[in-house]
Amino acid sequence: MKPRTRIAAFVLLATAALSVSAQDGRKHIVISRTPEQMADLPFSDAVLVGNTLYLSGYIGVDEHTNKVPKTTEEETRLAMDGLKQAVEAAGMTMDDLVKIDVLCTDFAAFQKFNSVYRTYFKHGFPARTFTGSTQLFMGAHFEITGVAIKAGK
Repeated sequence: MKPRTRIAAFVLLATAALSVSAQDGRKHIVISRTPEQMADLPFSDAVLVGNTLYLSGYIGVDEHTNKVPKTTEEETRLAMDGLKQAVEAAGMTMDDLVKIDVLCTDFAAFQKFNSVYRTYFKHGFPARTFTGSTQLFMGAHFEITGVAIKAGK
């Protein structure tokens, strides 16, 4: 089988699997924010398929001022709290996260980000990428997304 044919076959199988998941009730939208907060947003906080949770990107914006805080630490805390809230809304914990992706507009904030980030995990860290970005929504310095898997009992 040619590489392109294998890729097309994989995409077709993955699409079919997702369709089956949605039809048999295993795909669930997880909303950790209020309906008012999500009203104009064209995405879900997270989507649970089977035991795997796919999390949207979270930025650290103060919900009272609708602005990014002045300190890196507070911005990181707000973004991680949003991610944690969605993980918990799906009945999982932060230790169920297996992959985190961080977009960052200023690598000089790396150490300060890590000082807060590390406090959210008790049993080791998920795999992570920390990638540069020129600009993020609402002037945020970080956007954090991830994948969590709930281990079977």
